[in-house]
Amino acid sequence: MVHEYRDRIYIRKDIMLKLYEYGELNQSKLISYCGLNNAKHRKIIDDLVVKGLISRNEEPWGNKIIIKYRLSVRGRAILSQILEPYEALFPRHLTKDEQ
Repeated sequence: MVHEYRDRIYIRKDIMLKLYEYGELNQSKLISYCGLNNAKHRKIIDDLVVKGLISRNEEPWGNKIIIKYRLSVRGRAILSQILEPYEALFPRHLTKDEQ
């Protein structure tokens, strides 16, 4: 199976878009739905939290802690005002006519 390289900007957009679509996701579902590797992409998620684009909430569940993420108000604004227009201008996959 061949995996395509994804720019960090598209990884960020995918994370934010999944949280927009689902409202809230636990860490494992967010990683899975976005096709990410927890060890490799954890820093990107942490950076989105630090910048206030997504929120992180820890909930106790028995003797474990479940980490859940939500898209913040600021994240919604960035997604609609910057990331969606960016992808419209620079789509991930070019058609044969555009190459």
